[in-house]
Amino acid sequence: MKKGVLLIMAKTPRIGAVKTRLARDIGVLKAWQFYRTSLARTARRLHGAGNWETWIQLTPDRDLRPARRWPPSTGLLTQGPGGIGERMQRGLTAVPHGVPAVLIGSDIPGVTPAHIRRAFDALKHSDAVFGPARDGGYWLVGFANRRSIRTPFKDVRWSSKHALYDTIANFAHRRIALVDALQDVDDGDAYKLLTQ
Repeated sequence: MKKGVLLIMAKTPRIGAVKTRLARDIGVLKAWQFYRTSLARTARRLHGAGNWETWIQLTPDRDLRPARRWPPSTGLLTQGPGGIGERMQRGLTAVPHGVPAVLIGSDIPGVTPAHIRRAFDALKHSDAVFGPARDGGYWLVGFANRRSIRTPFKDVRWSSKHALYDTIANFAHRRIALVDALQDVDDGDAYKLLTQ
């Protein structure tokens, strides 16, 4: 299998602009500190840890410039305009044809290189891979990029217990794999579980 690309979706870590749902539960400063730390640790832990390059897929686009403040990565890529599904698809399809791509968020403290390795291994025999989240969504999505997938994120009810189900429904007649379930940190309850 060709060397894969791991995309980490990220926002520029500015106070008040990141983890707004979490901030409602734990405060703006704590949410910002969590996000900044989580992004840096995730990128450092996963960069160079396997047979993949690491790219940060960043928003807002104007912040796309190399700087020492960014965690180590092979490259920076813009998210561009549109909803979450459009931005995810843009990242996953920016990878050259035939090169497997795995995309994660920057708010999954439990992710390890072994999780990412299993996702890339699953893409050897599947068209897409998902890492379920305990809330009904998913923390990881990957494409083998052997065949194009036109509307992978159409009509997905984001931030709901239906997000994974809705997305998989867009993959009719495709080989799907599921890997480990992990918890992303979107609200105070998830944060509390993490800090106990």
